Amino acid sequence: MRLITYEDSSRNLVLGALHPQQAGTIIDLRAGAAALGLPSEVLESMLTLIESGPAGLEVAREIEAAAAAKADQPWAQVAAGSIKWKSPLPVPPQFRDCLMFEEHLQNSWNMLRKTLAEKEPDPAAALADFEARGVYTIPKVWYDIPVYYKANRFSFIGHDEDVIWPRYSNKLDFELEYACVLNSYVKDATVEEAASKIFGYTIFNDISARDTQSVEMQAQLGPSKGKDFDTGNIMGPCIVTADAVDPDDMTMIAWVNGEEWCRGNSGSAYWTFAQVISHASQCETLVPGECIGSGTVGGGCGLELGRFLQPGDVVELEVQGIGVLRNRMVKK
Repeated sequence: MRLITYEDSSRNLVLGALHPQQAGTIIDLRAGAAALGLPSEVLESMLTLIESGPAGLEVAREIEAAAAAKADQPWAQVAAGSIKWKSPLPVPPQFRDCLMFEEHLQNSWNMLRKTLAEKEPDPAAALADFEARGVYTIPKVWYDIPVYYKANRFSFIGHDEDVIWPRYSNKLDFELEYACVLNSYVKDATVEEAASKIFGYTIFNDISARDTQSVEMQAQLGPSKGKDFDTGNIMGPCIVTADAVDPDDMTMIAWVNGEEWCRGNSGSAYWTFAQVISHASQCETLVPGECIGSGTVGGGCGLELGRFLQPGDVVELEVQGIGVLRNRMVKK
């Protein structure tokens, strides 16, 4: 099942589902519940649905089945072009972003070494020296624990919404990621227990101000204004329930203005979401609706390619089985 949050003509946020048989058509789940005499209180929002557990999801599935069985239901004929897409979870209870892909980290360090060497009188010699001394190599701790930081949960936007370029940055970048959404409270979970705590998956674009990030990361505390600005976190277009996608084998592609910049596969991750959830839940309670980003797939950002975004660029991220997340970069 593919669940979305959208804004209707009255600017109300509505929980919907993509029609399983009619492309470009959305099911209004609350209206469907009212028409079918089903409980609608579990469908007030995406978070309400997640918190309601299996019972709420069963109501949503019954509405989806009714829409598929009878095509002329008005609540099952909402045109995708008539709504404003929003982040499936407009304000997630928590968002942690990880570094699950070794290739991305290695590529990023390689590019940083090269950039620093180019500033030296003899770039080739400087690069050889950096490599010999192990400057900017993956630290051992990365292989010991799945590291993450907590993102600004109040800055999320959705599909087809504009990213407002932060005025202090000249190097804006995208990051091709996907994320899992938790279905229940989790604390002190084993890896095996954690695997059952995933409600679904969505695409995540972690917009990054690379020039700002490169400066502040020298303090070795973690990203702040390199990541934290309004519209800098993008989620969508939908949340696909965990039973409907194989998270270990999804092709991931990024286009900028219709040109393919990179592609990878979710199966190339060094860490799994179950491992991350288990680690994060030690002596800490994770909550329903909490999201965890995968980190960038190998090759999945401009930094790794030596290319950066320009004002007006349209970035499209596709993750197999989930969909396409599209946004435009706007500099005001």
